[in-house]
Amino acid sequence: MIETIKEKLYEIEQRENVRIIHCVESGSRAWGFASPDSDYDVRFIYVRPEGYYLRLEKTRDVIEWQLDDTLDINGWDIQKALRLLHKSNPTLFEWNSSPIIYKTTDEWKTVSAVINDYFVQKAGLYHYLSTAKGNYREYLQGETVRLKKYFYVLRPILACKWIMKYGTPPPMLFDELAADCLESELKPSVSRLLELKRETPELGEGKRIDVINDYLDRNIEEIGSLITSMPDYKPCGWEELNKLFLDILRAE
Repeated sequence: MIETIKEKLYEIEQRENVRIIHCVESGSRAWGFASPDSDYDVRFIYVRPEGYYLRLEKTRDVIEWQLDDTLDINGWDIQKALRLLHKSNPTLFEWNSSPIIYKTTDEWKTVSAVINDYFVQKAGLYHYLSTAKGNYREYLQGETVRLKKYFYVLRPILACKWIMKYGTPPPMLFDELAADCLESELKPSVSRLLELKRETPELGEGKRIDVINDYLDRNIEEIGSLITSMPDYKPCGWEELNKLFLDILRAE
């Protein structure tokens, strides 16, 4: 599959007249709890020729290449990516730290070298808490729940706890977050569920796991209270990102 993905990236570059400067896995495979039948969530950053950015008409800043049962491939223009980095968009920090890299370049390394300077704790906490609350409300409220959704709530909660502890973007791997931030009394229950998730093609419905639900209820409330009490933040300036943008456009 890795070779297939690399062939797709080459095809995108040729047909779209772009340079892909960074490409990673971004979903459950990168988080470390993929099922045997999980698809591949391929995400990339690309650069167009310099003249494209000088047009008066509005231009597209995303490429949506493929979506089927196996592959989900899309990417962001470097201009879009750097604008979102200025806003401390959490997705970019995840793409930067993915443990599964399909392609990267020296141009991306210049972005990676400064990316954490633009990380804002409050923005990260808002993002992960919102993700956790949405999945929790939708899938884990009844007596019978969709078991795999526990990981789509646990991971963002643990990401919040990492941010509160270290003040940095959280790692992608669920195991790393759990080892550092999950209370020891929950680890046996979560480990059993994780093993099931990794081995079962489609982890279906089951009885609610009260000890995990209690943990999620408590932490969602505590993290929400913390965010409310945090001061507003002032974003970094544009100068460094403007220079990065021009340097990347003019790279060979």
